[in-house]
Amino acid sequence: MQRMVDCYPFCRLACNERFTSSFGGEGLMGQGSCVGEVDPDEAWQILEREESARLVDVRTRAEWNFVGTPDTGELGKTPILIEWSSYPDMTVNPAFADEVEEAVGSDAIGPLLFLCRSGVRSLKAATVVADHYARQGRSVSCLNVSEGFEGDVDASGQRGRQFGWKARGLAWRQS
Repeated sequence: MQRMVDCYPFCRLACNERFTSSFGGEGLMGQGSCVGEVDPDEAWQILEREESARLVDVRTRAEWNFVGTPDTGELGKTPILIEWSSYPDMTVNPAFADEVEEAVGSDAIGPLLFLCRSGVRSLKAATVVADHYARQGRSVSCLNVSEGFEGDVDASGQRGRQFGWKARGLAWRQS
């Protein structure tokens, strides 16, 4: 049964009372748990306004090192870097949700914003983390950052020019 909930003002996805996780198991959404979607500008606004909001960058180490990472230092925050899958075989990290929970800690959990290259892996990661917390009976809003860090390819076959965190002019750095 699908129901629309106001899990966060920018949420653009319906939440299901029952859903299938990306690992194939079913779960129950905890009260207020949601997987929503925001664009990169909205993600920045949430990080700016919500003290407990955290950005989880789920890309690979290679992507962090060669493409760059969001720079949220001016907000007094550091992105949480946890690989959803590992390069080069892109095997999914089976401990991903546990690693996110450990990084976030047990304090009041604000919105968790998930970012990858173009918004595909991060949506899967957000769903798994929402499922993880729901199984514990805990409420958390997991928000996928649509467009991701670089967005989809443009007409000339390149990323990072038309959509995404970088193309929108949000702070980022390269190592």
